[in-house]
Amino acid sequence: MQVILMEKVTNLGKLGDLVNVRSGYGRNFLIPRGKAVLATDDNKKKFEERRAELQKAEADALAAAQQRCDDLNGKTITISAIAGEEGKLFGSVGTIDIAEAIGKMGSIVEKHEIRLPNGPLRTVGMHEIVLHLHPDVDAAVTINVVAEA
Repeated sequence: MQVILMEKVTNLGKLGDLVNVRSGYGRNFLIPRGKAVLATDDNKKKFEERRAELQKAEADALAAAQQRCDDLNGKTITISAIAGEEGKLFGSVGTIDIAEAIGKMGSIVEKHEIRLPNGPLRTVGMHEIVLHLHPDVDAAVTINVVAEA
């Protein structure tokens, strides 16, 4: 299936690229989320008419993500959780907990922007995580998990 990308998609292409994708990926993910449209002649003409508008919107999104990155990069967020004597948590600290803690600081981060490559945090201590704010912008944040008294 050939589609036209309406925004930059990580590991696939940038705005305006004609790419071949598997039909399920295009039909079930890219097209419903507005990330792509089918590459018909009519859609190609409509895209070319809107190209400048879409490029401006993408540039604005990149600038906003860069601003958020500057605000968050290098910050340390403290989260308290119930832990045992060896420093293992009863439960875990996941993306929702991290998003709420960052929200209390005054910045807004969606849970899908938080990357936890080793899964939820299950121990007390400092943990480096990455916030994927835009396909071109990542911010590094330190999460300090402390045991509740």
